[in-house]
Amino acid sequence: MIRKLIKKVIAKVTKPSASTPAVLPAARYGITPEHISPGARLVCETLHRHGHQAYVVGGAVRDLLLSRTPKDFDVATDAHPEQVRALFRRAHIIGRRFKIVHVYHGRETVEVTTFRGLLDPDRAPVDAHGRLLDDNVFGTHAEDAQRRDFTINALYYDPVAGVLHDFHHGVGDIEARTLRVIGDPEQRYREDPVRMLRAVRLAAKLDLLIDPAARAPIRRLAPLLENVPPARLFDEVVKILTSGHALACLERLREEGLHGGLLPVLDLVFDHPSGERFVRLALEDSDRRIREGKSASPAFSFAALLWPRVLEEWRRRQAQGEPVFPAMEAAMDTVLETQAESLAITRKLAGDIRELWMMQPRFERRAGKAPYRLIEQPRYRAGWDFLSLRAKAGEVPEELPRWWQRFAYGDETERAALLREARSTGETPAKRKRRRRPRKAQSAVREMTGITPTPDAP
Repeated sequence: MIRKLIKKVIAKVTKPSASTPAVLPAARYGITPEHISPGARLVCETLHRHGHQAYVVGGAVRDLLLSRTPKDFDVATDAHPEQVRALFRRAHIIGRRFKIVHVYHGRETVEVTTFRGLLDPDRAPVDAHGRLLDDNVFGTHAEDAQRRDFTINALYYDPVAGVLHDFHHGVGDIEARTLRVIGDPEQRYREDPVRMLRAVRLAAKLDLLIDPAARAPIRRLAPLLENVPPARLFDEVVKILTSGHALACLERLREEGLHGGLLPVLDLVFDHPSGERFVRLALEDSDRRIREGKSASPAFSFAALLWPRVLEEWRRRQAQGEPVFPAMEAAMDTVLETQAESLAITRKLAGDIRELWMMQPRFERRAGKAPYRLIEQPRYRAGWDFLSLRAKAGEVPEELPRWWQRFAYGDETERAALLREARSTGETPAKRKRRRRPRKAQSAVREMTGITPTPDAP
């Protein structure tokens, strides 16, 4: 019975609603070949010369219509991967589930994808919830447009002919600032639950209104995200945090009920004033940097999102008598292990996050050689930025980041004065406990030297 229902669902999803596109003069919408990257133009021109269809597709066309600068330019074609690779000297086929070609032009990498086809409902592998497990099927131009998620992403620009191909009224939806799903929204979400996250991300990033029909089933279908591999969810969260609109995206995710299987920590953040203030400050700062074209690290944003939970656990452990640094280590382990259940944070990213967190108690040590060692750390600046946000949120005195700023950029005379100032406030270097020699080591020393070491011997 369930299998029959799933077949009906797939048949409904894959039935084309448009086989002939509207062909529109791109210049009317302000798009010319000069707006396309040199590599993407070269790929399209080369494929056209060899008798193939080739279009700049998806987000790049959408962004140009919205007067935004595209991040990259992808190409869709009717040529199969092996045919594409044969036409370019520097090209490689990648991917297992669905093969694509990377064509290299100078420093630019152009992703070339063969048109994707519709699925046979009698053969399509799905799980118990209707999620597709394999969709490696090539098809026609119209089928490729039908397979795309939103109408605004199903636009094709031919830089050779200078025209736009619009199968699903995407240009009209862009003009109406509306995000609309191609096909039945509920079934498209069941096919790939990550589409719900994309809908919220694009709506927040592009300031679009989600079509009521596309929004209606989201909260009810949110539990489907629990069946998505953590690695895919991690990739989507990285896109959210590096979109330049992370704060708006996360607020919308929580509003739509999509954060539970993704970032349940958002409830802790937004329900506690101190945690909310810190995270808002951190994400606003990161969003501003990205919109200004500056670099921003996903590790910093992840560290900020999870920090209220780390801080809570760290303080709890210290209140129970654990020393500062062991308490921090245990708090970090607890939070990252819990988060790993929903997001597959990479080992490298987790290492960067830990480093940012571990610097925070070290900023409290302003005596002896500790300050000199800390400012030599490669990620000192990121750690200081994190400390500054904590000060703005009221977690630590605002004087603390100012002291470190002066120490990091001061000369030796000023640094010595700052250390004396810290001593005058009662700060002293933490005394390190001497390690007792193991009994076996003491016996070995006695046999070799004839001297019995004292317990305090170094």
